[in-house]
Amino acid sequence: MVLEAPLVAADIVQWLYSDAVGREDSLELVEELAQRLRAGGIPVDRITTGIMLLHPNVRAEAAVWDADGTRELRRYLASDELDERYENSPLKVVYEEKRSVHVPITPEPQAGEFGIVPDLREEGYTDYIALPMPFSDGSVKALSFATKAEGGFTAAHVGVFDSIIRPLAIVCELSTLRRTAETLLDTYVGPRAGGRVLNGTVARGDGEWISAVVSFADLRGFSRISNTLPADKLIVFLNKYFGAMTSAVEAHGGEVLKFIGDEVMAIFPYETPAEAADAARRALMAARETTEKINEINELKTCGETPQMSVGIALHAGDVFFGNVGGENRLDFTVIGPVVNLASRIAELAKDLNVEVLVSDAIAEIMGCRSGLYGQYQVKGFDDPVSVYSPSLSVTGSDKWCPDSTVLRDLEAN
Repeated sequence: MVLEAPLVAADIVQWLYSDAVGREDSLELVEELAQRLRAGGIPVDRITTGIMLLHPNVRAEAAVWDADGTRELRRYLASDELDERYENSPLKVVYEEKRSVHVPITPEPQAGEFGIVPDLREEGYTDYIALPMPFSDGSVKALSFATKAEGGFTAAHVGVFDSIIRPLAIVCELSTLRRTAETLLDTYVGPRAGGRVLNGTVARGDGEWISAVVSFADLRGFSRISNTLPADKLIVFLNKYFGAMTSAVEAHGGEVLKFIGDEVMAIFPYETPAEAADAARRALMAARETTEKINEINELKTCGETPQMSVGIALHAGDVFFGNVGGENRLDFTVIGPVVNLASRIAELAKDLNVEVLVSDAIAEIMGCRSGLYGQYQVKGFDDPVSVYSPSLSVTGSDKWCPDSTVLRDLEAN
């Protein structure tokens, strides 16, 4: 093996600098690495990566492969339990001291052994090594190998690991950078918009006209709340509200594009009449779920000493421009057009009328339901009065959204 080890390392390094470059699936990368090591006579029975992530919710990610069939991508959220495990982990040494940790696993427990060792011993492993993977930004990630071979890893085996770690780090860093970019774009501009930006739609004016149901949600009394509520409690209040709205929209296939003060703008794109009806139905279901979540927040008082939440939601549909607008060096990927403007005005109308959900005539047309006419009102920026409808959100069936009664009210031009 001593004579073959450099050949095995050279073969894997060549693969890492060629076919492995650009590999985005970390599980696939780790599995092929294991196959190549084992084919070269290196008794690898378990490989894991440990990569700290720039992510709003996920602290770290690990790709786990073992010879018994495990293929798993594990994501770790920040928690007290995770912190305790980290304190007694070889990865802490790797991350903080930037050095390898080689732990032969003896049949009997040893004083002061790492927390992972008892688990590995129980599963029949005889040796474990964790190595630092240096990234170009100066940070260090981790890669670990374990074996069940009698006698553990030899010096030649460890030499192969040392030879491949830097080129492997390059491949992992490229993959991590791509996924970090996707995560940040998804988080700050939304998956649909983020994907387009990442694929090159970055110039001012780039975009396209699409058909979509546009949803606008507007908190009632937010100006008063923001002027009187302490900043820390205001943040909690807004996050609860935005969380309720966002989770409901995403659960029903929509995408939140923007938070504008206390407003939330979301879209449900469609292309065909059948898709339009489905998009409108899903948007209505999202609106219903949002109101249910907000009522639950109010009942459980999960915001602590904060005012009751109350929201007005508007739905309108039609063609919108979906793309980049802004200055030369500061762009926003959003939707614009008369459809967006009217959706925003109807949301204001819902708030003024103290109605949770109002939909436009376009939504009524798509749904084939005009029995819930709430009235016709003049809104800012539009010459003709706007017909709005109040759909019943009390039913759970997907084929019945119309209320049984008609309510007509008047509102002075606002």
